[in-house]
Amino acid sequence: MDRPDGRTEGAGPFTTRVTWRLTGGGSAVWESRAARKRGALTIRAAAADAAETVHRADGAVLRRLRRLNLVAAVAFTIGGALFAAGAAVAQAGSGTPTQVASVYFAGGLCFNTGGYASLLQAVNAPRRGGAAEPLVARGWRWWSYEPLRIDWLSTFLLFVGTLVFGINLLDSFLQGLSAQQVNRLIWTPDLVGCLLFLASGHLAMVEVCHGRPGLRPHDLGWWIVAVNQLGSVLFLVSALAAFTRPETGSLVNVDIANWGTFAGALCFSAGGIAQLFEKP
Repeated sequence: MDRPDGRTEGAGPFTTRVTWRLTGGGSAVWESRAARKRGALTIRAAAADAAETVHRADGAVLRRLRRLNLVAAVAFTIGGALFAAGAAVAQAGSGTPTQVASVYFAGGLCFNTGGYASLLQAVNAPRRGGAAEPLVARGWRWWSYEPLRIDWLSTFLLFVGTLVFGINLLDSFLQGLSAQQVNRLIWTPDLVGCLLFLASGHLAMVEVCHGRPGLRPHDLGWWIVAVNQLGSVLFLVSALAAFTRPETGSLVNVDIANWGTFAGALCFSAGGIAQLFEKP
């Protein structure tokens, strides 16, 4: 009978990797990100020099995962590019505030799409059965509530963060606001969205590292998470610099606000492009 060999890994209440010993020798390894992104379960032979084999979910499940991955990757790539364009226009002063807000808003809609597609990928990810069994998928669902799954919680926080950014971007169209109103209606949602992105990225890093965050330079998933987390940090720096001083009505540092948004957006575009290759 197959049984866990004691190497259940993760952090806190979250399990990110489980290893089974097989009766015929060798082991089977389930990883939450590999199952969600690639529909894969790895089988390792007993011989040290033997190649690993991969059990995958059925074809319909893999096609579903591939489509969701494509939607999320393209959405974040385009959304990041639009945010970078908006920041560049704002820094150059070549567009009106409404034009800049329109570019940001279009990018925000792309981020909403990418965030929800990422959540759907976690909701509909195939689940582990036994070690020698293929991954098992449930019927299609548009929503679930599974806060004890690290992939669900990470993508949920990401999606909520994109929605909060949407409030910030909608409020950016308002005219004639006082400094206090700007900080309450525009800056505060921006800051909250950045913090949600950071929390989501931290959980994603814990998932890909199976516990304490660390360096995994040979893992594409790690690079995607790391680049996106760098983008979240840059967005936070930009948000802090975009606070409006009530006494003067000016930003703390408009250059840092624009360049931080520009660089952070490019990180998300780069992560989106890399995500195109992390598929079944």
